[in-house]
Amino acid sequence: MFVIIVGGGKTGSQLATQLLSGGHQVKLVEDRPAVLERLREELPNEVIVAGDGSSPSVLESAGIEHAQVLAAVTGEDEDNLVITTLGRFEFGVPRIIARVNNPKNVWLFTPEMGVDVALCQSDILAKLIAEEMSIGDMITLLKLRKGEYSIVEEKVDPRAVVVGKMLRDIELPPQCVFAAVIRKGQLIVPNGNTELAPVDEVIALVHASQVVKLAKLLGRPG
Repeated sequence: MFVIIVGGGKTGSQLATQLLSGGHQVKLVEDRPAVLERLREELPNEVIVAGDGSSPSVLESAGIEHAQVLAAVTGEDEDNLVITTLGRFEFGVPRIIARVNNPKNVWLFTPEMGVDVALCQSDILAKLIAEEMSIGDMITLLKLRKGEYSIVEEKVDPRAVVVGKMLRDIELPPQCVFAAVIRKGQLIVPNGNTELAPVDEVIALVHASQVVKLAKLLGRPG
């Protein structure tokens, strides 16, 4: 995968390092002399492109016409929006990610501005805290389709309403399916006759809107 990162601060340089270690092709665009000096100590020279990432000619020199992903992670929201707009509408980059520095600007980072994924640290933290408080002991293993669905795991609480019931008798939330049950280290492929026992580890695919309902079903009553 070929990724262009615009913004060589701590976020951009760390992202570049991780992508390079994963075997991806990376170009990092930065124009601040002091930051460029640091980057040349941290990254291979061929990765670094010196220039203003909001300039079409600089993006072209970085190879944007061949990029699969563009990540705009500068410290200025205005710059990030210019970069994402250029990436999507001028160069047709398939996937565009943008950093939001000021939470009040989140509303601007939309597909209409060329943004597929907007990352706002405070918003992410707030959602994680709310999710942890609402789903108890449930663990999110993987998010799919931009978080619309999740693969989750939870141990069946001994006092849960589902204990001793067969799956065919349990009214699961809409858009939820049990993928596996792990019992005493053994994998069980569930069917309608599978009876849930205390401390069974249930792995399920569930829509984001139904996660809390599933957690209440498998967890301690109340």
